[in-house]
Order: sequence, then C-alpha cells, then structure tokens
Amino acid sequence: MLVPAIGAAHDTWVQANAPRVRVGEVVHVDLMLGNHGNEHRDFKLASKITLAPCTLAVIDEQGHSHDLKSKVIDTGYAPKEGFWSARFVTREPGLHVVVHTLDTLHGSTRAIKSAKTYFSAGMSADKSTGFDKPLGHTLELVPLSNPATYAAGRELTVKLLYQGKPLPETRVSFVPRGQVLAEGFDKEFERLTDANGIASFTPMDGNYLLIVVHHAASEQKGEGYERTHYSATLVANVPQLAPGHGVTTPLSAK
Repeated sequence: MLVPAIGAAHDTWVQANAPRVRVGEVVHVDLMLGNHGNEHRDFKLASKITLAPCTLAVIDEQGHSHDLKSKVIDTGYAPKEGFWSARFVTREPGLHVVVHTLDTLHGSTRAIKSAKTYFSAGMSADKSTGFDKPLGHTLELVPLSNPATYAAGRELTVKLLYQGKPLPETRVSFVPRGQVLAEGFDKEFERLTDANGIASFTPMDGNYLLIVVHHAASEQKGEGYERTHYSATLVANVPQLAPGHGVTTPLSAK
C-alpha cells in the first residue's frame, strides 16, 4: 500500500491517559504521528496517520487481544489535524499493553513500525508480570523495568531486539514531552545500547516519555521498494511518585 503522508522519518506512538486504574474504569488510548525528520528530537505531532495499514489493540495480562482500530474517533477538525483516540473499559486485573503496528510503502522505502505502551488495572504494581516478554516485532523495545512501577527518579531500562536478537550500539532516544533534544547526540536524553541491546535512563520528572529507535536495512529490497526502514517506540507514562509513596516527595528527592 502506498500512503504518501507517512514517511520513514515519521514516528508513530501510542499513549494511555493513566498508568494505573481500577478494574471497570475507562482508559483513553491515543495513536499519534510525529514528523521526526529532525532525528526524532521532540514529542511534537505532525499530521495524522492513515488508519488503513495500521493495527491497534490492547492485550491484557491473560493474553486476550481487544481490537481498538474499529473504535477510534478522530480528534481533528481537518483531515490531517489531531490524532486518533479510543476508549477501553478495563474488565480484567493486571498489566495491559497497547500495541500498534504499521507496514507500508512510502515512495521506494518500506516503512515497518511498532509502538507500545502499558497500564495496569486493579492490582498492586509489584504483581504485574509479562512486561519483559517480546511480542515478536522485527524491531522492538522491550521494557526490563516493570511499567507499573515507573516513577520520577527511578531508573527505567529497555532492551532493543532486532529479528529477535539484541541490537547493540544503537541510539535510543528518551524524549520527555515538551523537551527538544540537542542536535547530534544528546548525552542527557540519548543512550547507545550495550552488547546485550540494553539501555537505561532515569526520568527526573513525572511526564510522558517517548522512547524511540530507528534501524535502516538498505539491503532489504522487494517489489516496489529499494530499502526498508524500521522504527520502534515505547511510551512510558511516568508518575511523579512511585506507587505507595506519599503525596509530596518524588524518589529523586529522597
């Protein structure tokens, strides 16, 4: 499929409005598109993704997949303004992962993208399981830190996989919403994966954190395309306080 509005330099991501809810509460899931021709150095939106080549679903801790693509609403006034959003009513306790994929052609480039975010429902954070299980995307960011225990001042660790194996020496950008990363390599907000494909970052404030990585595979050619470009994103919804802590002091201040 040819979708001119989506280029290899664009990133897609998904985010949920709350990191933890009670069973029965509504979670709003948003599907975003950003123009990161500046090497994904910000959190800004650009246009709105075409839904046709996309998937969007929530997978609960029991492994049940709930389609959201058919339920999204358009938040924009004009065709390319805003973003897509869907309501999801939690029915089961446990950790939920929102999953989005895209496989499309843009000119002579095949763009393959994956995006994830997590939220937990009706359970204590330390009981969440399965967050470190890969979903099988060709390029995938896998959280090694429990997403239900993210908090300002607490280290967050991810593992980058390509074709199921760790991808070393690859730049991972940790972009807080509202922050524009410095040109080149931003030592404050970017890391290179180690030999095991692992990178860590400590967010100092509660915020949405867009974790993004790109991988070019110029040798992968096929009918209608001369190269393949992969991207993977993971949005961490980082609370100011850790679960069970008080109401005034983030971990970074202790």
